[in-house]
Amino acid sequence: MDSIQQFLAAESFAVAGASARTHKYGYKVFKTLVASGRRTYPLNPVTEQIEGHKVYPRIADLPVVPQALSIITPPEVTQRVIADAIEAGVQHIWMQPGAEHEQASESAREVGINVIDDGSCILVLLARQS
Repeated sequence: MDSIQQFLAAESFAVAGASARTHKYGYKVFKTLVASGRRTYPLNPVTEQIEGHKVYPRIADLPVVPQALSIITPPEVTQRVIADAIEAGVQHIWMQPGAEHEQASESAREVGINVIDDGSCILVLLARQS
């Protein structure tokens, strides 16, 4: 099973950079994962709710440790999010285009996390599957 299939096979997901603004990529990724029937938690330190879903400031604040984490943040924020993911025990990380941080990717791989940081887009992949 390749990295993307492993990511999508997870039982729980979080989206770092989830947004309540419908035109933002963080909104679209969160809504697409929810619409596909996946248990998904939005992460954003400045948003409280996205269409009835409670938003959590950090991974440590979630009610469960998500198996998979999609990151849609600027690279300097990505580095902090990945440090939190490593500490929490997240198994799969997918950095969406523009969120990539090479050092953070290396750190995650060193502890055995499945990392996708090749510029591929989760929205494109999920659209192909439906």
